[in-house]
Amino acid sequence: MMNVQRDWISVASRGLKALCCFTRFQQKAGALLGLGLALILCTSQASVGAQTALSNEQIFSYKALDRSSWLLERAKKEGTLTLYTSLAPTEAIPLTKEFERKYGIRVEVWRGLSEGVLQRVLNESRAKRFSADVIETNGPEMEILAKERMFLEFYSPHQVDLPSGMIPKHRLWMPDRLNFFVVAFNTQKVKREELPAHLEGFLNPKWKDKLGLEATDAEWMGGVMNALGESRGSVFFKKLSEMKPDVRKGHILLAQMIASGEIEVGLTVYNANAQSLKQRGAAIDWLPIEPTLARPQGVALMKNAPHPYSAALFADFVLSPEAQQMFNQMGRPPASKLIKTELNNFNYVLTDPALVVEESEKWAQQWAKLFLVK
Repeated sequence: MMNVQRDWISVASRGLKALCCFTRFQQKAGALLGLGLALILCTSQASVGAQTALSNEQIFSYKALDRSSWLLERAKKEGTLTLYTSLAPTEAIPLTKEFERKYGIRVEVWRGLSEGVLQRVLNESRAKRFSADVIETNGPEMEILAKERMFLEFYSPHQVDLPSGMIPKHRLWMPDRLNFFVVAFNTQKVKREELPAHLEGFLNPKWKDKLGLEATDAEWMGGVMNALGESRGSVFFKKLSEMKPDVRKGHILLAQMIASGEIEVGLTVYNANAQSLKQRGAAIDWLPIEPTLARPQGVALMKNAPHPYSAALFADFVLSPEAQQMFNQMGRPPASKLIKTELNNFNYVLTDPALVVEESEKWAQQWAKLFLVK
């Protein structure tokens, strides 16, 4: 009887041990299973995150009906963007402040002349430093940066409001305003009715020592030469150089010197600069004397923009009727066909920024020989 009892106890003991081992196995298996499920969940979430992390190209080309709200929701998380522009502070500040007020996205502005904007972008790219989100400057500089693959094509619902002839075929930037090369004059020293109807009228000896040019305007010479024809244009510029015009660097400076009376008439003044000074009461006015050249300015989105949602939202804003009307009120001729303005209500010749870049060396050499070499 005692042997049977001991055998039973031994069997029970082995069963209990087996049960404990099985329980521990279940616990370990459960833990491993839980860990496995957690890993699967994390992997799944990471996969979903990777799928929803859009490239700048995808963001810039988003065309769904909810584009504005979609961009704004994500731009608010970025909170800021950086703009490089050649707009004068009197225009850049009101424009960016209105964007900040409307969307709550802060805009950091770096401002310089168009060639300064160009060099800053190229230098930063070579250094693998990507700070800028949006570039806004002259068409020829935009073309150079486009050729250097600094930009990505972008969509805007407002691009249908732009003249198709102004939009470059590669669509890497969009025109947002125009610069006209006009004749500006000091209203206290020159009467409007004294000005000739054509640029060739300034070859009259009475204009000697009264004329001014901007030092970098070889582009203007190329456009006028193309408009007049090489033979007629060559004669015009040779005789103009003999008039010894005052040559100053900086379109804003040239306009300011005309307003102060230091230069009586400027032949290569941006009408936006003259108009801005005129609206502030300066003694300056301007006329579109033929051939009047128009150069598109543009806005573009950087390929490596660190704040792509904010950048796309800003480009939409700049091309919107609201911002285009702001340009008009500030004396900057807007590109949008929706804005009716006297700032571009005259005959003009639209220059091709790509052609300007292509011919730049040719005209720069002739310009330097005629007007810069003493």
